[in-house]
Amino acid sequence: MTTEPLPPVAVSCGEPSGVGPEIIVKARAALGAELPFFAIGDPRHFSRFGPIERISTAAEASVVAPGVLPLLELHFAADAQPGLPDPHNAQGVIDAIKRAVELVQTGQASAICTAPIHKKALKDGAGFAFPGHTEFLAHLAGVPRVVMMLASDALKVVPVTIHIALAEVTATLTPELLTETIRVTHAALIRDFGIAAPRLSVTGLNPHAGEGGAMGVEELALITPVLDMLRAEGMQITGPLSADTMFHPAARARYDAAIAMYHDQALIPIKTLDFSGGVNVTLGLPFIRTSPDHGTAFDIAGQGLADPTSMIAALRMCREMAHARWEMPR
Repeated sequence: MTTEPLPPVAVSCGEPSGVGPEIIVKARAALGAELPFFAIGDPRHFSRFGPIERISTAAEASVVAPGVLPLLELHFAADAQPGLPDPHNAQGVIDAIKRAVELVQTGQASAICTAPIHKKALKDGAGFAFPGHTEFLAHLAGVPRVVMMLASDALKVVPVTIHIALAEVTATLTPELLTETIRVTHAALIRDFGIAAPRLSVTGLNPHAGEGGAMGVEELALITPVLDMLRAEGMQITGPLSADTMFHPAARARYDAAIAMYHDQALIPIKTLDFSGGVNVTLGLPFIRTSPDHGTAFDIAGQGLADPTSMIAALRMCREMAHARWEMPR
């Protein structure tokens, strides 16, 4: 356990024409001194939403008045028009993410919380070659595979396959992918959430978990052998289970995290249970990263309507996870 103080959380600005700057400023106003964090971005994109104070180092965030956003200045090519992403700002968005990673890798920040990005604007303006934040962060960290978790007080759930067409799921779902996803999730629950002996429940792929092969064979041929292997190693795993029976209150009480086979199978339950409070967590990185579980919301950007609830939840979870890692023996 270290006795050094925990550095502040670094928050990358995301797409400046979306709701990112607004929800960051609102989160600072709501949290005050409760949670030390600073944003990285262009002052022009933030000052319209509330008070900011420019800082030159992450450490200076601790002396900024509560309710005033500490902003590590990063110049963008253009101002931001709400709801209208400008490809000229794409490189600035990418550079803000890179800067956050540099700060956490050098110990100047304890963790990263990212505001939503707009992938098309990044591709059009800077040739962004990654499907999203998660893959870009894995690239910057130099890790071959990371896992996406959606988390709230009500549910933690991990999709094994993520941003692919439903028709591609069966070809993408392999024993190796399922095994690695479960291993990464299990390790993160111990390291980042302080759960000494995680309990996992795993969905089937098909209706009624295949019903003994009558509705599909993936459970028998692929999922069950993987779970049996991991159970033999000592993991507490139930499944494969019918997904439609896994997310009611009594079922959720029996596990710490659920593993689902594809995107909507995982995201529909958590967004139904806690639409505003869900947090996107990237597992398997050498640093903590969380993000609000929503997009850029161009339709309400700049109108003062953006709800910071998910950003606040992402910041709180980010800090809690950082504390768990910080307090581990080094």
